[in-house]
Amino acid sequence: MDQRSRIRDTASQDQVLATPRGRLGGRKPWLVGGAVAIALVAAIAWLATGWSSGGRSYDASRLRVAEVTRGELVRDLSADGRVIAANSPTLYAIAAGTVALKVVAGDVVKQGQELAVIDSPELRSRLVQEESALAGMEAEASRALLDARLAKSDARKQLDQAGIDRTAAERDLERYQRGFDGGAVPQVDVARAQDALKKADLGLSAARQEFSLSAQGAELDARNKRLMADRQRAVAAELARQVDALTLRAPFDGQVGQVQVPQGTSVAANGPVLGVVDLSVFELEIKVPESFARDLAIGMPAQVTSTGKTFPAEVSAVSPEVVNGEVNARLRFAEGSQPPGLRQNQRLSARIVLDTRPDTLMVERGPFLEQDGGRFVYVVQDGSAVRRPIQTGVSSLGAVEILSGLEPGERVVVSGSDQFGSAERVRISGD
Repeated sequence: MDQRSRIRDTASQDQVLATPRGRLGGRKPWLVGGAVAIALVAAIAWLATGWSSGGRSYDASRLRVAEVTRGELVRDLSADGRVIAANSPTLYAIAAGTVALKVVAGDVVKQGQELAVIDSPELRSRLVQEESALAGMEAEASRALLDARLAKSDARKQLDQAGIDRTAAERDLERYQRGFDGGAVPQVDVARAQDALKKADLGLSAARQEFSLSAQGAELDARNKRLMADRQRAVAAELARQVDALTLRAPFDGQVGQVQVPQGTSVAANGPVLGVVDLSVFELEIKVPESFARDLAIGMPAQVTSTGKTFPAEVSAVSPEVVNGEVNARLRFAEGSQPPGLRQNQRLSARIVLDTRPDTLMVERGPFLEQDGGRFVYVVQDGSAVRRPIQTGVSSLGAVEILSGLEPGERVVVSGSDQFGSAERVRISGD
């Protein structure tokens, strides 16, 4: 049905007049032109509306849109790690020699059990030489002590003799003095006795000083010889320790790990021989993204999942360096909660709760955080996405805190907005 048939007929009110044929034929082109003009205006209006909604239309299936919600934001960290023994030392050869292995890889050993013996004739020969030198120095120290006693004894003897000489000189002086007072002894004899007493006093004083110096000298010499002997004893003891260390023993109850030297071959000094693993204590080594490493702290609680069960643990160590954008960390199981049947290098998953924030405005985490530093987001409204400035806070693995710029219930583009090219408004089709 054409347009004229849809308009109410007014034929009952009009009268048909005779019109010249030329005038009726001239109206039809104007009617057609008017219709075309109306259609053109409608098309221009439709294009203007599309242009106002964005220069280009983007398929909603290529975007990920999330709703802004309010709830509890749990900042947690999930990572897969490998089980490692908390104590797994490697035993080294203290000297070069030939290795005689007493165990093989995988053997269960007890603390103090012999694992390998290194034959080092050079080290054993040095021990014998140093022990002989020690015996000689100990003899010299004993001889110096004996000489000190003899020197002290001689000095004491001279001191005693000087004391006797002084006493004798004093008695002679008293006798001559009585004889002089009685007129039986001349004055010259008294003077001679007085000189003898003075000489005896000098001799006694010199003997006392010589006794003190001789005792000190003898003691110093004996002490020097004793210190030399003690030094040599320390050297011999160290060599004895090294010779004893040629026998590698298990430092604890555990299991022999990798054996790095074949049986009967030579090993260099300080070369690795074998490892021992403590099977009673295990830890979980995980790799943490650099962005979360600053939030980790030693002692932070964690959970480790094994065979469908969770076991409590805590962060025991955090590496101070970043390697390939990741930081190594270790989790230690709580006392008495280590999962049974763990094995070296077994893979387990862990979860560390960093922080819990209730009643937080948040949205799903996505690549928009890396675009423009997370300062802008596209909000979906009436088939269009409008660019809006926002302010974000802390983030977890699945959500990010919104501090300002958004309201609960609004829908934002969290992924795929990189194709918008920072346009202020774009049109979304198929939403």
